[in-house]
Amino acid sequence: MDAEMLFDKIASPRVITSISRSILYRPQLKLFMSTEIRKAIEDAIASAPVVLFMKGTPEFPQCGFSRATVALLGKQGVDPVKFAAYNVLEDPELREAIKEFSNWPTIPQLYVNKEFVGGCDVLTSMASSGELADLLEEADALISEEAENPQVEQEQNQDISKKN
Repeated sequence: MDAEMLFDKIASPRVITSISRSILYRPQLKLFMSTEIRKAIEDAIASAPVVLFMKGTPEFPQCGFSRATVALLGKQGVDPVKFAAYNVLEDPELREAIKEFSNWPTIPQLYVNKEFVGGCDVLTSMASSGELADLLEEADALISEEAENPQVEQEQNQDISKKN
């Protein structure tokens, strides 16, 4: 079968109609999360300026996308004190409910200051453009320069004590 015949077969109205019907009439599986799980998610999102729902833990990610997201946040300099991660593999209800909550089909999912940011692909793009660094800086979620370089802080404290 040559390319033109294949195109005619694929582009025939019958094929397009059947494809359209399957898209238009595909039943949407929508779970309605309980008020308890909704409250638990809202509390989790409010628990820190930067919250990640992931597969596994930051120390032991269980999927490549979660691993890449944790690495990306580390490269950005997210302060561990201002970061919380939730392992969706520990709770099947949470795993499904977080997708419904954010209306985002995949995990990991990142929230900054209680706002959904996106998954690994979105974060990677934002990191490349500099948007992620800006967002995390605005959220005051990065490690301070003093914390990164304790010697500078110690010298500044010594200078202050000498002046007094």
